[in-house]
Amino acid sequence: MTAPAREIATAKLNLALHVRGKRADGLHDIETIFAFCTDGDRLSAEPADELTLDSIGPFGAEIGEVNLVLIAGRALSEAVGRPLGAAITLDKRLPVASGLGGGSADAAAVLRLLTAMHSLDPAHAQAIAPALGSDVPACLLSLPMLGEGAGDCLRPIDLGGVSGTPVLLVNPRVPLSTAAVFARWNGDDGGPLGDWRDGRNDLQVPAIELVPAIADVLDWLGARTGATFSRMSGSGATCFALFESEEARDAAAEATPGEWWRLATFLR
Repeated sequence: MTAPAREIATAKLNLALHVRGKRADGLHDIETIFAFCTDGDRLSAEPADELTLDSIGPFGAEIGEVNLVLIAGRALSEAVGRPLGAAITLDKRLPVASGLGGGSADAAAVLRLLTAMHSLDPAHAQAIAPALGSDVPACLLSLPMLGEGAGDCLRPIDLGGVSGTPVLLVNPRVPLSTAAVFARWNGDDGGPLGDWRDGRNDLQVPAIELVPAIADVLDWLGARTGATFSRMSGSGATCFALFESEEARDAAAEATPGEWWRLATFLR
């Protein structure tokens, strides 16, 4: 019996995110540093005649019939010109609409799964990824990248040895619409992105206006012993802190208020 194919849809972090302007197509030009964690949603797939999806896990019930996993699978089928059957199970461990690229990471993971299962040229997945969402090309690679344009113009970046750094993700369990956050951006270009530690997340202020609990999470993370850096990811509401040791991160994870979601992990 063939073992199921498996992929981890690793959580995406924006170490910095500068919004440079609004484009004619309604999207925004940004400069961002993508980094990825070692944990996230988990997908498995077995051979089948049709493409199907079963969602399980802590947030599985929040996945509707219209979702990026099936959209990505169908787009890949169309790109290669033949059906790509698979019975996919999504173990949804990341909160929905949380700034961690969960839907984009899931879509990217299913592209990798189907490419491997059906022995496809990876170029097909790379070609359709931008149309699925601005974060999908970065999530397809799941490696440190400088994202420009709408976030889909990528260049590899050296993050200076942060791979393996312990990181704690915390979300106040409030979903946040990316469109709503961008709509509240003040329109000011705060300047280009340099070193990510000296940068900012230009969506942090509008996100806090919509979900004030984000400020509480950031204050709490910044006050943890051993925390060396903290910021909100993407359009929120998840925030993260890097730690000087695994022990310090785990102590913070244990102390996280019970009403908040948290994930103790590492940077890839």
